[in-house]
Amino acid sequence: MPEPDFDLARALEAYGHRYPSEAEAQDVFSLFLASPGALFERSHPPGHFTGSAWLVSADGQRVLLTHHRKLGRWLQLGGHADGDPDLASVALREAEEESGLDALVVDPAIFDIDRHAIPARGHEPEHWHYDVRFVVRATGNEAFAVSEESLALAWKPIADIAADPGSDDSLRRMAMKWLSRGRS
Repeated sequence: MPEPDFDLARALEAYGHRYPSEAEAQDVFSLFLASPGALFERSHPPGHFTGSAWLVSADGQRVLLTHHRKLGRWLQLGGHADGDPDLASVALREAEEESGLDALVVDPAIFDIDRHAIPARGHEPEHWHYDVRFVVRATGNEAFAVSEESLALAWKPIADIAADPGSDDSLRRMAMKWLSRGRS
């Protein structure tokens, strides 16, 4: 299998330069990446990398969120790498699978990172997700199809997420990052 063009170590370093206030989080991700083990497999006991999509509408005003079936919360689309170290491709694949949309385009630069604990469920112990998030743009039809992983999908105004102190912290952080792009 050929090596992917995506280099996570370099992408994390570039992310740290773009977002110096997140240097500590970037260091945590870089240290985890340098550790031994199957870091892109869900079977890796302490945790693993995942890829997520900040899936924005063609006009850049809305983001497609999923009401996650297992976690019962509104979140960005995304999922397990299943051995694929090209997390930009993982984010794109998950966005397509979970939304039913086609004509999606992924920005290969990391947009956000978030390490969060996943609670124990059944035989699976609590573990960490090292979630690497990418901007994915809808360039065609925006009529989505709800997959079995979601209770619902909805296009949500990004400005509303940023302004709502009750929004999930990481969604709010991404919304504010997205909105600040338009001002810079």
